Amino acid sequence: MSTPVSARPAPAAKEQDLTQTGAPALEVKGLVKDFHSGGLFSRASVRALGGVDLAIRKGEIVALVGESGSGKSTLARCIARLEKPTAGQILIDGTDVLKRDRFQASREYRSRLQMVFQDPFGSLNPVHRIEHFLTRSLTLHGKAGTPDQLRRRLDELMTTVGLTPDMLNSYPHELSGGQRQRVAIARALAVEPEVILADEPTSMLDVSVRIGILNLMRQLRDKQGISMLYITHDLASARYLADRIAVMFAGELVEEGESLDLLANPAHPYTRLLVSAVPDPARTGSYDPHERAALRAAVMESASCAFDGDAEQRCSATEPVRHRVGDPANEHWVRCHLYRPPATAASHALSAEPLESPDASPTDDSRTENKASA
Repeated sequence: MSTPVSARPAPAAKEQDLTQTGAPALEVKGLVKDFHSGGLFSRASVRALGGVDLAIRKGEIVALVGESGSGKSTLARCIARLEKPTAGQILIDGTDVLKRDRFQASREYRSRLQMVFQDPFGSLNPVHRIEHFLTRSLTLHGKAGTPDQLRRRLDELMTTVGLTPDMLNSYPHELSGGQRQRVAIARALAVEPEVILADEPTSMLDVSVRIGILNLMRQLRDKQGISMLYITHDLASARYLADRIAVMFAGELVEEGESLDLLANPAHPYTRLLVSAVPDPARTGSYDPHERAALRAAVMESASCAFDGDAEQRCSATEPVRHRVGDPANEHWVRCHLYRPPATAASHALSAEPLESPDASPTDDSRTENKASA
Protein backbone atom coordinates (compact mmCIF):
# COMPACT_ATOMS: atom_id res chain seq x y z
CA MET A 1 0.00 0.00 0.00
CA SER A 2 1.53 3.32 -1.01
CA THR A 3 1.47 6.44 1.11
CA PRO A 4 -0.68 9.22 -0.42
CA VAL A 5 1.91 11.88 -1.12
CA SER A 6 3.48 13.39 -4.19
CA ALA A 7 6.16 11.31 -5.82
CA ARG A 8 9.67 11.99 -4.64
CA PRO A 9 11.70 14.08 -7.09
CA ALA A 10 14.27 12.26 -9.16
CA PRO A 11 17.70 12.27 -7.49
CA ALA A 12 20.27 14.65 -8.86
CA ALA A 13 23.46 13.33 -10.41
CA LYS A 14 25.49 14.48 -7.43
CA GLU A 15 23.15 12.66 -5.08
CA GLN A 16 23.59 9.41 -6.98
CA ASP A 17 27.37 9.71 -6.91
CA LEU A 18 27.36 10.31 -3.16
CA THR A 19 24.94 7.60 -2.13
CA GLN A 20 26.57 4.93 -4.27
CA THR A 21 30.02 5.25 -2.74
CA GLY A 22 29.08 2.77 -0.02
CA ALA A 23 31.33 4.45 2.57
CA PRO A 24 29.22 5.23 5.66
CA ALA A 25 29.30 8.77 6.97
CA LEU A 26 27.95 7.44 10.27
CA GLU A 27 27.52 3.90 11.57
CA VAL A 28 26.21 2.50 14.83
CA LYS A 29 26.73 -1.11 15.85
CA GLY A 30 24.93 -2.95 18.62
CA LEU A 31 23.90 0.29 20.35
CA VAL A 32 22.20 -0.42 23.69
CA LYS A 33 20.69 2.08 26.11
CA ASP A 34 19.21 1.13 29.49
CA PHE A 35 17.51 3.64 31.79
CA HIS A 36 17.50 3.11 35.53
CA SER A 37 14.05 2.70 37.05
CA GLY A 38 12.73 2.43 40.57
CA GLY A 39 14.21 3.89 43.76
CA LEU A 40 17.72 4.96 44.61
CA PHE A 41 18.87 1.46 45.55
CA SER A 42 16.90 -0.34 42.85
CA ARG A 43 18.76 -2.29 40.18
CA ALA A 44 15.78 -2.37 37.84
CA SER A 45 16.17 -0.89 34.39
CA VAL A 46 14.20 -0.34 31.19
CA ARG A 47 15.81 -1.11 27.86
CA ALA A 48 15.20 1.79 25.47
CA LEU A 49 17.54 0.55 22.73
CA GLY A 50 18.26 -3.11 22.16
CA GLY A 51 21.31 -3.51 19.94
CA VAL A 52 20.64 -1.12 17.04
CA ASP A 53 22.70 -1.49 13.84
CA LEU A 54 22.35 1.38 11.36
CA ALA A 55 24.59 2.92 8.69
CA ILE A 56 24.14 6.20 6.83
CA ARG A 57 26.16 6.67 3.66
CA LYS A 58 27.62 9.96 2.56
CA GLY A 59 25.01 12.21 0.98
CA GLU A 60 22.16 9.93 2.04
CA ILE A 61 18.97 10.68 3.97
CA VAL A 62 17.69 7.86 6.15
CA ALA A 63 14.28 8.22 7.79
CA LEU A 64 13.75 6.54 11.15
CA VAL A 65 10.03 5.92 11.73
CA GLY A 66 7.99 4.35 14.50
CA GLU A 67 5.39 5.12 17.13
CA SER A 68 6.03 7.45 20.05
CA GLY A 69 8.19 5.76 22.66
CA SER A 70 9.82 3.34 20.22
CA GLY A 71 13.29 4.78 20.89
CA LYS A 72 13.83 7.05 17.88
CA SER A 73 14.83 10.18 19.81
CA THR A 74 16.86 8.13 22.30
CA LEU A 75 18.92 6.77 19.41
CA ALA A 76 19.54 10.29 18.09
CA ARG A 77 20.49 11.60 21.53
CA CYS A 78 22.93 8.72 22.02
CA ILE A 79 24.54 9.40 18.65
CA ALA A 80 24.75 13.12 19.49
CA ARG A 81 26.37 12.15 22.84
CA LEU A 82 23.59 13.81 24.81
CA GLU A 83 22.94 10.40 26.40
CA LYS A 84 25.58 7.86 27.31
CA PRO A 85 24.95 4.48 25.63
CA THR A 86 25.11 1.38 27.80
CA ALA A 87 26.95 -0.57 25.11
CA GLY A 88 27.73 -0.51 21.41
CA GLN A 89 29.78 1.50 18.96
CA ILE A 90 29.38 4.83 17.14
CA LEU A 91 31.73 4.94 14.17
CA ILE A 92 32.87 7.88 12.05
CA ASP A 93 35.53 7.09 9.45
CA GLY A 94 35.90 3.71 11.12
CA THR A 95 36.80 5.21 14.50
CA ASP A 96 34.69 4.37 17.55
CA VAL A 97 34.07 7.78 19.13
CA LEU A 98 32.83 6.15 22.35
CA LYS A 99 36.31 4.76 22.94
CA ARG A 100 38.16 7.82 21.65
CA ASP A 101 36.11 10.30 23.70
CA ARG A 102 34.92 8.25 26.64
CA PHE A 103 33.33 10.90 28.85
CA GLN A 104 31.96 13.52 26.47
CA ALA A 105 31.93 14.40 22.80
CA SER A 106 34.94 16.32 21.53
CA ARG A 107 34.53 19.63 19.73
CA GLU A 108 35.83 17.96 16.60
CA TYR A 109 33.03 15.39 16.80
CA ARG A 110 30.39 18.08 17.28
CA SER A 111 31.73 19.96 14.28
CA ARG A 112 31.14 16.86 12.16
CA LEU A 113 27.75 15.96 13.60
CA GLN A 114 24.98 18.37 14.55
CA MET A 115 21.42 17.92 15.79
CA VAL A 116 18.24 19.84 14.94
CA PHE A 117 15.62 19.49 17.66
CA GLN A 118 11.87 19.11 17.40
CA ASP A 119 10.90 22.37 19.13
CA PRO A 120 12.49 25.35 17.33
CA PHE A 121 11.46 27.78 20.05
CA GLY A 122 12.65 25.66 22.96
CA SER A 123 16.09 25.23 21.37
CA LEU A 124 16.61 29.00 20.96
CA ASN A 125 17.18 31.18 24.03
CA PRO A 126 14.48 33.90 23.85
CA VAL A 127 16.73 36.60 25.36
CA HIS A 128 19.22 36.55 22.48
CA ARG A 129 18.96 37.77 18.92
CA ILE A 130 19.38 35.41 15.97
CA GLU A 131 22.84 36.79 15.29
CA HIS A 132 23.99 35.54 18.70
CA PHE A 133 23.18 31.88 17.97
CA LEU A 134 25.05 31.80 14.67
CA THR A 135 27.99 33.86 15.89
CA ARG A 136 28.42 31.67 18.95
CA SER A 137 28.57 28.48 16.84
CA LEU A 138 31.11 30.01 14.45
CA THR A 139 33.26 31.34 17.29
CA LEU A 140 33.29 28.13 19.36
CA HIS A 141 34.42 26.09 16.36
CA GLY A 142 36.99 28.60 15.15
CA LYS A 143 35.17 29.56 11.96
CA ALA A 144 34.38 33.21 12.72
CA GLY A 145 37.46 34.81 11.12
CA THR A 146 37.73 38.57 10.92
CA PRO A 147 34.71 40.80 11.61
CA ASP A 148 34.16 41.23 7.87
CA GLN A 149 34.43 37.50 7.25
CA LEU A 150 32.02 36.83 10.12
CA ARG A 151 29.45 39.24 8.68
CA ARG A 152 29.68 37.64 5.24
CA ARG A 153 29.35 34.18 6.75
CA LEU A 154 26.28 35.19 8.77
CA ASP A 155 24.61 36.62 5.68
CA GLU A 156 25.49 33.49 3.73
CA LEU A 157 23.98 31.19 6.35
CA MET A 158 20.72 33.16 6.45
CA THR A 159 20.48 33.11 2.67
CA THR A 160 21.22 29.37 2.54
CA VAL A 161 18.22 28.57 4.75
CA GLY A 162 15.90 30.94 2.88
CA LEU A 163 15.94 33.86 5.33
CA THR A 164 16.98 37.48 4.82
CA PRO A 165 20.09 38.86 6.59
CA ASP A 166 18.07 41.62 8.26
CA MET A 167 16.45 38.91 10.44
CA LEU A 168 19.74 38.57 12.30
CA ASN A 169 18.58 41.41 14.55
CA SER A 170 15.30 39.67 15.40
CA TYR A 171 14.45 37.74 18.55
CA PRO A 172 13.05 34.19 18.30
CA HIS A 173 9.54 35.29 19.32
CA GLU A 174 9.46 37.68 16.38
CA LEU A 175 9.77 34.83 13.88
CA SER A 176 7.28 32.20 12.81
CA GLY A 177 7.73 28.53 13.66
CA GLY A 178 9.07 27.75 10.21
CA GLN A 179 11.52 30.64 10.36
CA ARG A 180 12.75 29.56 13.80
CA GLN A 181 13.37 26.05 12.52
CA ARG A 182 15.35 27.49 9.61
CA VAL A 183 17.46 29.41 12.14
CA ALA A 184 18.07 26.15 14.02
CA ILE A 185 19.20 24.54 10.76
CA ALA A 186 21.45 27.53 10.01
CA ARG A 187 23.03 27.15 13.44
CA ALA A 188 23.76 23.51 12.68
CA LEU A 189 25.21 24.42 9.28
CA ALA A 190 27.50 27.05 10.79
CA VAL A 191 30.06 24.41 11.81
CA GLU A 192 29.94 22.73 8.37
CA PRO A 193 28.84 19.28 9.60
CA GLU A 194 28.98 16.03 7.67
CA VAL A 195 25.91 14.56 9.39
CA ILE A 196 22.73 16.19 10.70
CA LEU A 197 20.35 14.44 13.09
CA ALA A 198 16.90 15.96 12.54
CA ASP A 199 14.54 14.91 15.34
CA GLU A 200 11.03 15.46 13.95
CA PRO A 201 11.93 18.95 12.66
CA THR A 202 8.50 19.52 11.07
CA SER A 203 6.13 18.00 13.64
CA MET A 204 5.49 21.33 15.43
CA LEU A 205 5.07 23.34 12.23
CA ASP A 206 1.96 24.12 10.24
CA VAL A 207 1.30 21.78 7.35
CA SER A 208 1.66 24.70 4.92
CA VAL A 209 5.31 25.32 5.88
CA ARG A 210 6.50 21.73 6.36
CA ILE A 211 7.23 21.23 2.67
CA GLY A 212 9.58 24.20 2.75
CA ILE A 213 11.68 22.65 5.52
CA LEU A 214 11.73 19.28 3.74
CA ASN A 215 12.85 20.90 0.49
CA LEU A 216 15.53 22.82 2.36
CA MET A 217 16.88 19.58 3.83
CA ARG A 218 16.92 18.02 0.37
CA GLN A 219 18.81 20.99 -1.06
CA LEU A 220 21.43 20.75 1.69
CA ARG A 221 21.97 17.11 0.82
CA ASP A 222 22.13 17.72 -2.93
CA LYS A 223 24.34 20.82 -2.86
CA GLN A 224 26.55 20.18 0.18
CA GLY A 225 26.49 16.39 0.42
CA ILE A 226 25.29 16.39 4.03
CA SER A 227 24.06 13.05 5.34
CA MET A 228 20.94 13.07 7.51
CA LEU A 229 19.05 10.92 9.95
CA TYR A 230 15.47 12.16 9.65
CA ILE A 231 13.38 11.05 12.63
CA THR A 232 9.64 11.21 12.08
CA HIS A 233 6.32 9.49 12.65
CA ASP A 234 4.99 10.91 9.37
CA LEU A 235 5.35 8.25 6.68
CA ALA A 236 4.31 10.69 3.96
CA SER A 237 7.23 13.03 4.62
CA ALA A 238 9.58 10.05 5.00
CA ARG A 239 8.50 8.80 1.58
CA TYR A 240 8.98 12.24 0.06
CA LEU A 241 12.39 12.99 1.54
CA ALA A 242 14.31 9.86 2.46
CA ASP A 243 16.37 7.51 0.34
CA ARG A 244 15.92 4.70 2.85
CA ILE A 245 13.50 4.08 5.71
CA ALA A 246 14.26 2.18 8.90
CA VAL A 247 11.33 1.08 11.09
CA MET A 248 11.85 0.97 14.86
CA PHE A 249 9.69 -0.95 17.32
CA ALA A 250 10.35 -1.22 21.07
CA GLY A 251 13.94 -0.01 20.69
CA GLU A 252 14.91 -2.33 17.84
CA LEU A 253 14.85 -2.11 14.06
CA VAL A 254 12.33 -4.47 12.48
CA GLU A 255 12.55 -3.49 8.80
CA GLU A 256 14.66 -1.35 6.50
CA GLY A 257 14.90 -0.66 2.79
CA GLU A 258 14.57 1.77 -0.08
CA SER A 259 11.76 4.10 0.93
CA LEU A 260 9.37 3.61 -2.00
CA ASP A 261 9.82 -0.16 -2.00
CA LEU A 262 9.40 -0.50 1.75
CA LEU A 263 6.16 1.50 1.89
CA ALA A 264 4.76 -0.22 -1.19
CA ASN A 265 5.66 -3.70 0.07
CA PRO A 266 5.78 -3.65 3.89
CA ALA A 267 6.83 -7.09 5.12
CA HIS A 268 6.71 -6.86 8.92
CA PRO A 269 3.30 -6.78 10.66
CA TYR A 270 4.33 -3.65 12.60
CA THR A 271 5.28 -1.81 9.39
CA ARG A 272 1.99 -2.87 7.85
CA LEU A 273 0.19 -1.43 10.88
CA LEU A 274 1.96 1.90 10.44
CA VAL A 275 1.16 2.04 6.74
CA SER A 276 -2.47 1.08 7.35
CA ALA A 277 -2.87 4.09 9.67
CA VAL A 278 -2.02 6.54 6.87
CA PRO A 279 -5.09 8.02 5.13
CA ASP A 280 -5.33 6.66 1.61
CA PRO A 281 -7.82 8.11 -0.94
CA ALA A 282 -7.69 4.84 -2.87
CA ARG A 283 -9.00 2.91 0.10
CA THR A 284 -12.77 2.43 0.19
CA GLY A 285 -14.15 2.83 3.69
CA SER A 286 -12.15 2.47 6.86
CA TYR A 287 -9.31 0.02 7.26
CA ASP A 288 -10.54 -3.43 8.31
CA PRO A 289 -10.40 -3.43 12.14
CA HIS A 290 -10.21 -7.22 12.21
CA GLU A 291 -7.15 -7.15 9.96
CA ARG A 292 -5.52 -4.57 12.22
CA ALA A 293 -6.28 -6.79 15.23
CA ALA A 294 -4.65 -9.71 13.45
CA LEU A 295 -1.58 -7.58 12.69
CA ARG A 296 -1.32 -6.47 16.31
CA ALA A 297 -1.48 -10.09 17.41
CA ALA A 298 1.22 -10.97 14.86
CA VAL A 299 3.48 -8.26 16.31
CA MET A 300 2.93 -9.14 19.97
CA GLU A 301 2.59 -12.92 19.82
CA SER A 302 3.48 -14.12 16.34
CA ALA A 303 3.30 -17.87 15.87
CA SER A 304 4.69 -18.02 12.32
CA CYS A 305 6.97 -16.15 9.93
CA ALA A 306 6.28 -15.55 6.27
CA PHE A 307 9.92 -16.30 5.50
CA ASP A 308 10.03 -19.65 7.26
CA GLY A 309 11.89 -22.16 5.11
CA ASP A 310 14.66 -19.84 3.93
CA ALA A 311 17.53 -22.15 3.10
CA GLU A 312 20.15 -19.53 3.99
CA GLN A 313 18.64 -18.01 7.14
CA ARG A 314 16.36 -19.87 9.51
CA CYS A 315 13.66 -18.06 11.43
CA SER A 316 14.37 -17.56 15.11
CA ALA A 317 12.40 -16.56 18.20
CA THR A 318 15.57 -15.81 20.17
CA GLU A 319 17.85 -14.08 17.64
CA PRO A 320 16.84 -11.10 15.42
CA VAL A 321 17.34 -12.83 12.07
CA ARG A 322 17.07 -10.53 9.04
CA HIS A 323 15.40 -11.84 5.89
CA ARG A 324 15.97 -10.31 2.46
CA VAL A 325 12.89 -9.01 0.66
CA GLY A 326 12.51 -8.55 -3.09
CA ASP A 327 15.19 -7.05 -5.32
CA PRO A 328 18.61 -6.99 -3.59
CA ALA A 329 19.22 -3.55 -5.11
CA ASN A 330 16.57 -2.13 -2.75
CA GLU A 331 18.48 -3.42 0.30
CA HIS A 332 15.11 -4.35 1.79
CA TRP A 333 15.24 -6.63 4.82
CA VAL A 334 12.77 -7.58 7.52
CA ARG A 335 13.33 -9.08 10.94
CA CYS A 336 11.96 -12.55 11.55
CA HIS A 337 8.35 -12.27 12.73
CA LEU A 338 8.92 -14.84 15.44
CA TYR A 339 11.44 -12.66 17.27
CA ARG A 340 10.02 -10.31 19.89
CA PRO A 341 11.70 -7.70 22.10
CA PRO A 342 12.63 -8.92 25.60
CA ALA A 343 10.39 -8.29 28.57
CA THR A 344 12.72 -5.49 29.74
CA ALA A 345 12.07 -3.45 26.59
CA ALA A 346 10.26 -0.13 26.85
CA SER A 347 6.47 -0.14 26.69
CA HIS A 348 4.72 0.71 23.45
CA ALA A 349 1.26 1.69 22.28
CA LEU A 350 0.44 -1.74 20.89
CA SER A 351 0.61 -3.32 24.34
CA ALA A 352 -2.28 -1.09 25.41
CA GLU A 353 -4.48 -1.91 22.41
CA PRO A 354 -7.00 -4.76 22.65
CA LEU A 355 -5.99 -7.77 20.62
CA GLU A 356 -9.32 -8.37 18.94
CA SER A 357 -9.94 -11.72 17.39
CA PRO A 358 -10.07 -11.58 13.56
CA ASP A 359 -13.34 -13.52 13.63
CA ALA A 360 -14.97 -11.40 16.34
CA SER A 361 -18.67 -10.89 15.85
CA PRO A 362 -20.37 -7.46 15.51
CA THR A 363 -21.80 -8.01 18.97
CA ASP A 364 -18.29 -8.27 20.37
CA ASP A 365 -17.32 -5.04 18.59
CA SER A 366 -20.31 -3.21 20.00
CA ARG A 367 -19.48 -4.41 23.50
CA THR A 368 -15.93 -3.11 23.10
CA GLU A 369 -17.19 0.28 21.90
CA ASN A 370 -19.66 0.49 24.79
CA LYS A 371 -16.89 -0.24 27.31
CA ALA A 372 -14.67 2.39 25.71
CA SER A 373 -17.42 5.02 25.78
CA ALA A 374 -18.17 4.17 29.40
